[in-house]
Amino acid sequence: MTLIQPDLTKTRTAANLISKLENNIRGVMRSNDHGIQWLLTAFFAGGHVLLEDVPGTGKTTLAKSLAASINARFNRIQFTPDLLPTDILGVSMYDQNTGDFHFRKGPVFTQILLADEINRASPRTQSALLEAMAESQVSIEGKRLVLDDTFFVVATQNPVDFHGTYPLPEAQMDRFAMRFELGYVSEDDELQILEAQQRHHPFDDLLPVLEPVDVEFIREEVKLIRITEELKRYIVKLVAGTRSHEGILMGASPRAGVMLMKCAQAMSLINGEQFVTPDVIQTLAIPVIAHRLALHPDTDYNGGTAEQAIQDIINSTEVPT
Repeated sequence: MTLIQPDLTKTRTAANLISKLENNIRGVMRSNDHGIQWLLTAFFAGGHVLLEDVPGTGKTTLAKSLAASINARFNRIQFTPDLLPTDILGVSMYDQNTGDFHFRKGPVFTQILLADEINRASPRTQSALLEAMAESQVSIEGKRLVLDDTFFVVATQNPVDFHGTYPLPEAQMDRFAMRFELGYVSEDDELQILEAQQRHHPFDDLLPVLEPVDVEFIREEVKLIRITEELKRYIVKLVAGTRSHEGILMGASPRAGVMLMKCAQAMSLINGEQFVTPDVIQTLAIPVIAHRLALHPDTDYNGGTAEQAIQDIINSTEVPT
């Protein structure tokens, strides 16, 4: 099989576009070192992101800034206990004038979707996003409706020990390419936030620097980033290691390996590289795999975490040279 080699000029063009996008978002959003880059990694890998953090750390601002920076349509769904699946997907409305039913599309028909506080809705409503996230389509009343090519879900979640939350089911968690926290910023950054918002929010001045066509170009370049057979096997070993680890009750599925490979390609492009290296895979292993695991009750009771289990697997797996 003949492999298509990445074009250095196109790789640099794509990396420059991503850098322009990242800088534009940073003009509005103060974040730790990995927050914005990991969001863009999942976005250009064609996956979705779950941001799990306490309120007020900028989760909503980050999603809105991404949409505004690429001139994309943006919708927000505020998840509440009484939210229904039709509030997400849409509903057929009866027209008294014609006597016919017309389908009114819900907020899922957009390019960037913010599912805010997704774990405050019932599992039935949460599952309404499953098909949309997995296949970029929804099936309604026997009809298949295709979503936009740029469709990207940024879901936010408060920690599950907060009052009035419902843990996301395993099938839903597996649809997210990455899960991570933004965390609190440094005191200096927090001071800059106060100064920047003293008179108005910087988001009000945000202008797009990319178009959806640029996003498609970058995603095609991501697919061309080289990853050797040895590194693919390394990814398989890391994922397989979750299925035999003594502290893990349910390991990761093959989807985890696919997303780890795609995210590694995307991050390599963001860094301006034409190939994937082991350290990129190791960096992404926890945010890509950890949320897909179910821990053994004893592990959970003793304070063990999925992140620790993944790190143990990384430490015990031979790195390709």
